Amino acid sequence: MYNKKITYGDIRGFSRISQKAYDGIWIYNIQSLSTSYTRKETNMWGDFISRKILTGALTLTIAGVITRVLGFVYRIYMSNLMGAEGMGLYQLIMPVYALAWSISCAGFNTTVSKLTAQERAKGEYGNMGRVLKQSMVITTLLGAGLTIALWYGAGILSEHFFNDARTFLPLRLLALAFPFMAAGTCMRGYFIGLQETKIPAANQVLEQVVRMIVIYFLAARFVPMGLTYAAAAAVIAIVVEEIFSFFFVFISYKVHKKKRRFFKRPSLSSGQALVLIMGMALPLTGNRVTGSLLTAWENVLIPSRLQMFGLSAAESISEFGRISGMAMPLIFFPTAVLTALSVTLVPAVAEAAAANRLDRITGATSKAMMFASIIGMGAASLFVFLGHELGMAIYNQPIGMMLRLLGIMCPFIYMQIILSGVLNGLGCQMLIFRNSIISSAISIAFVYLLVPIYGLNAYIFGWLVSLLVVIALGIHKVRQFIPFETPFMNWMVKPIIVAGIAGFTARTLGDRLFFELAGLRIGLVFTIGILAFMYFWGVILSGCISKDEVMGLFSRRERKQNADVSVIEKV
Repeated sequence: MYNKKITYGDIRGFSRISQKAYDGIWIYNIQSLSTSYTRKETNMWGDFISRKILTGALTLTIAGVITRVLGFVYRIYMSNLMGAEGMGLYQLIMPVYALAWSISCAGFNTTVSKLTAQERAKGEYGNMGRVLKQSMVITTLLGAGLTIALWYGAGILSEHFFNDARTFLPLRLLALAFPFMAAGTCMRGYFIGLQETKIPAANQVLEQVVRMIVIYFLAARFVPMGLTYAAAAAVIAIVVEEIFSFFFVFISYKVHKKKRRFFKRPSLSSGQALVLIMGMALPLTGNRVTGSLLTAWENVLIPSRLQMFGLSAAESISEFGRISGMAMPLIFFPTAVLTALSVTLVPAVAEAAAANRLDRITGATSKAMMFASIIGMGAASLFVFLGHELGMAIYNQPIGMMLRLLGIMCPFIYMQIILSGVLNGLGCQMLIFRNSIISSAISIAFVYLLVPIYGLNAYIFGWLVSLLVVIALGIHKVRQFIPFETPFMNWMVKPIIVAGIAGFTARTLGDRLFFELAGLRIGLVFTIGILAFMYFWGVILSGCISKDEVMGLFSRRERKQNADVSVIEKV
């Protein structure tokens, strides 16, 4: 018997706002909760997550996978056009894009999602429209202000911050996207709040398609003019994508509103709605902006510290382009499923906490972390044993060593994604913010102090250290709420052994058979297939995961049963 009492003060974030928002998911006030439960094995997929949440997660997963596949095609095309140095130049200005998103709309996206869900649950359709319109006005004005600031400040940034005059034109063009990005993000938050995930999912895919079409038509004219204009073409594709995205979600909103007949006089005054919006948006925006600033600083530091290591300016930009624009997208490709699962865990954990069912949180957290570790070990095996072949087959660039080193980190990267979802479900947003600061501080320290001595390997090692620290802090916090165990044998030892055997066998067959008979790309497909087949059955036969648990992910019958056990009624 394990007794644990959750009080109002335990769930971080509720001390200021009784209903805390996180990415469109609402968490009900759980003041004065206490519970007693037996530690038992629960089925995460049967007794825990509602059918609608699973459906939404599946929709977002499918869209994420399609978008990432298209993104790989786009990056392959871009890397062939621009080379490593051009990709490095393009990646150098992307933190500005991320920072503008954080300032203008990151907190408002979450706020609109949460308030839309809350007001619809009460039948206050007029309030939904008022919240959305006021948020769009605020974010559009912020976006317009950032456009003016970047348009006139691009010269200062390019000369004194990026130390590369070639970033001036791309920065100016990027500024044009901000108002459309801000307004469109609010409307996507509206649909997420309604749990209408099909529209944001379709928008996500269409954005990538539009970007690819634009760069295809611009490349022939811009790329021969030099790297500055090649990067400018890529930025123009972003601007057109954001404009298209805005009009797509705007038309979808008008059609959806008319179809659902969401017409009602708002009960909230403009002042009351503004207080609700800003009370939630400002703390969230502060968190995102701080993270974006630290990331931007880190990205600017890497090329300059690589020059101190002994590389030329062009070589340092090329190395940065290889790791950030080529290697990392491969490393993060398998996270499409885990990201959707992490988003799914937020409302599920929050509901279980509100209903005093901490046994459900224990079972869900344990299973989700186990899946993340198993997927991470499989990905690590792929990148460690076949990293060079992947780099040459996809980008025609020698990024094999980067992929091997980053591949070792996959289990920890993937577990951190799941752990973040659990902590957000428990209302620990301030802890996540603190951990993010700690992680960035560790990474920046390694970049500043050790990259000039050891090169890019120091940056990768610093990232690994920051991940281990953040995971340890996160698990420690989760254990304050639930009796969370970490079965090291099933999470690490067995998957490592299976991954090693599968990777070595697949690599041997690839070298001696597939690569010689079918060539690099086709041979790589067969080799990856052998690795995946051996690893999948290896983790099942070794007892890391049962066949029933795997089938439970896809069982329609279980999902139907889920709808009957949902603790908190959702619209």
